[in-house]
Amino acid sequence: MSENEGDAGQRGDSVDARPLWGTRPSEAPDATNKSGGKKAKPGAKAVPADPYRYRMDYPNMGTCVIINNKNFHPRTGMGLRNGTDLDAASAMQTFSKLGYKMKMANDQTVAQLQSLLYNVSQEDHSDSASFVCVLLSHGDEGIFYGTDAFVPLKTLTELFRGDRCRTLVAKPKLFFIQACRGTELDGGIEMDSVSHQSSAKIPVEADFLYAYSTAPGYYSWRNTSNGSWFMQALCEMLQHYSSKLELMQIMTRVNQKVALDFESASSTPGFSEKKQIPCIVSMLTKDFYFP
Repeated sequence: MSENEGDAGQRGDSVDARPLWGTRPSEAPDATNKSGGKKAKPGAKAVPADPYRYRMDYPNMGTCVIINNKNFHPRTGMGLRNGTDLDAASAMQTFSKLGYKMKMANDQTVAQLQSLLYNVSQEDHSDSASFVCVLLSHGDEGIFYGTDAFVPLKTLTELFRGDRCRTLVAKPKLFFIQACRGTELDGGIEMDSVSHQSSAKIPVEADFLYAYSTAPGYYSWRNTSNGSWFMQALCEMLQHYSSKLELMQIMTRVNQKVALDFESASSTPGFSEKKQIPCIVSMLTKDFYFP
């Protein structure tokens, strides 16, 4: 990537994590029929439902919540996340076009984001096909930052478990998480060219997808002029392939784009020419096709 204006007067790419030990924050990088198919036209012959495909014939696609944290209390030691507003705008545009009802919240404290997500989880999602949450902030392994402190990521996502959000049971719940998961850097490496059984119960953790911007333990890169690598790739691939490919195929293309098309250009010593690979953790039980 070309070098761009960086955070706090620096130029280049930045990461969504706690500042490096021994550096000032201003100098360091950021650290139900149950399957798919469209609703049949009146008088059309009924088509058997596909048991391996999520239903998309609900009245609406569902809600998409975007948490966009840019400014942080000094006590957190976290820097300004320049470029995140581009991510939020891209996500808003992308998921709105896919048919989601959008909810955007900027600079949320831990209490505010917990309250927001709890309230959404208690809404009636009976007419919704799915749920999406885009989380943009600093982070570390297993944690996500509000503007004033951090919270275990699981505390946020478990609000939508099957035993806590009954109207989303057996429906896909998609979380896209742009945040660091540690402080490791990936320098990359040069390469050469080259029988279904039904059950009355389902696990409460079923039908979740967690799309992390980076692998466990690693920094997550965000370009201050263009937005984060992961969100750039995610929005581009969804826009190009949502009408053609299953979600996991789309996410594989996101992985490829981030892995091959991006490389850091940072003014911080040791932070240039670094790579990144997203990490997709799926507990989905069916194929997900956008209608």
